[in-house]
Amino acid sequence: MPVRVLIAKPGLDGHDRGAKVIARALRDAGFEVIYSGLHQTPEQIVETAVQEDVGGIGMSILSGAHMTLFPRVVQVLKERGIDDMVVFGGGIIPESDVAELEEAGLAAVFTPGAPLSEIVEWVRNNISP
Repeated sequence: MPVRVLIAKPGLDGHDRGAKVIARALRDAGFEVIYSGLHQTPEQIVETAVQEDVGGIGMSILSGAHMTLFPRVVQVLKERGIDDMVVFGGGIIPESDVAELEEAGLAAVFTPGAPLSEIVEWVRNNISP
């Protein structure tokens, strides 16, 4: 049974090339990937993750709203009583924000320049089927 991962673009960020690159790399590595498309609210992301029965949610953001939107997804999961979904994120995220995002419940944060192989390996080691 392959690992199922949702790749999502929260907020008003209209640039999805990076998210599509990650989705393709994960698919090529044998994961089942659902891509939510642009302009998703945290609530929509969680609803899709539940409906698709994924083991993890990967979010990409370039707009600078990562300190609000990423923790909100974790909060919505908690509000729904879901504690077995791994949440990770990436995009244009300053190194200085990573520790706070991890404290807010993100399992990993990938900053610009993170090799695809590192992301794929992290997903393989941290998200269960």
